[in-house]
Formats: sequence, C-alpha cells, structure tokens
Amino acid sequence: MLKREIKLTEDGSHTIFIPELNEHYHSTHGAIQEAIHVYINAGLKYSDKNPISILEIGFGTGLNAYLTLVEAENNKRSIIYHSLEHYPIEEEQLKVLNYPDLIDFEKRNLFNQLHESEWNKSCEISNHFSLKKISGDLKKVDFKDKYDLIFFDAFAPDIQPKLWTEVIFRKLYNCLNSDAKLVTYCSKGIVKRALRASGFEVKRLAGPPGKHHILRASKIEGFDFNSPI
Repeated sequence: MLKREIKLTEDGSHTIFIPELNEHYHSTHGAIQEAIHVYINAGLKYSDKNPISILEIGFGTGLNAYLTLVEAENNKRSIIYHSLEHYPIEEEQLKVLNYPDLIDFEKRNLFNQLHESEWNKSCEISNHFSLKKISGDLKKVDFKDKYDLIFFDAFAPDIQPKLWTEVIFRKLYNCLNSDAKLVTYCSKGIVKRALRASGFEVKRLAGPPGKHHILRASKIEGFDFNSPI
C-alpha cells in the first residue's frame, strides 16, 4: 500500500497526495472547483438525460460522486452511478475530508453513506441516487451495464499510462449508450489521439484554474475501427 497524505488545496478543499508517485488526487489549485468544472458543468449538466447512468473511473475520495449526489437531490434528477476503484482509501482518512463542510453540510450523512456502502452491490443512497462501487482493475473488469456518461478520473498518463490507451477507450466505447459522453481533466495529445481512434469525437474545452484545457468526447455511433483516423 502506498502512503497517502491529506493536503489542502487553494480553494480550501482537501485532496490526497501520494509521495512515492509525487501525485495528487486533484488539482492543487482547488479540488472542488476542478471537479465541478470538469465533471459537473462539462459532463452532468451538459446532458439532459433523466434518468442518467454514469460510470466513474476512479472513485478516490468520493468527491465526484458526492457532487453528483448533491446535484441529483437539488434538482430531483434520477442518477444511477457506478464507480470503479482498484485501491480504496482507508476509512480513517475518509473521515476527515472536508467536502461536506464546503459543499452541503446538511447532506454530510449522504457523503458518509457513499463510503459506508457495500462494494460490488447497488445501494440506494437517496430517492434520486443509487451507487455501485466496483472493486477492480480497469484493464481486467468486464462491464455488464450501459452508460450515458463517463467521468474518466484516473491518475495522469505519466503515472498510469496503460489506462489512457486505445484498448481502454474502446472498452469504454462498447459500454456506452447512443449519444453518450466522456469527460476528463487530461487534454494531452496522446489522450486525444487514443480517444479518436476509439470511436469518439473529441472537443477541447477551457479548463479550471491552473489547467488550460479539459476534454469532452462524444461517442460516434457505428464507428468503423478499421478506417484511418
């Protein structure tokens, strides 16, 4: 197990730092503001599907899931949320994360429920939000469900290069419904090329503070994987 340290980011919210990898779970310029910008505003709010099914790659601290849950409750929107995580965070660290204090203190109990819910089982967290945390390796897991939106929040390509490949994105393409989207904080050229080769139309969007760009990719229905890119 890698050592994890809780750090404060510039917007006052916590992130987790792994010294051995010199890697943070979120932007040091602001964990919450980055998550809202990338996954809520460019992803969830961009889609009008209701109900909507979401697959998250990288449950991590549960920040994206909590923000999505709050949106579901505030807007009475039905959300089915599946999240894949290979290395869950220890319970003692999760208890001190300050996201409920900064996002919606009255829903603190729902944040706790996200982390206390059983793994590999669909759990009703609220009337509008169900969660299934999937324990496993993205390279090996076989997704049985179909999704409308993917939050791709794996560690950066220089840390986990095997998760940002054409092979992975083709796997994700195959588990998406028609007119589905994928959003991610990473806009590197190798990521854009892998997405395009995997059947996605890629759009570069303005990033949150400290980041020039993010990506939103749309599934191209009936994509010919044998055609030149």
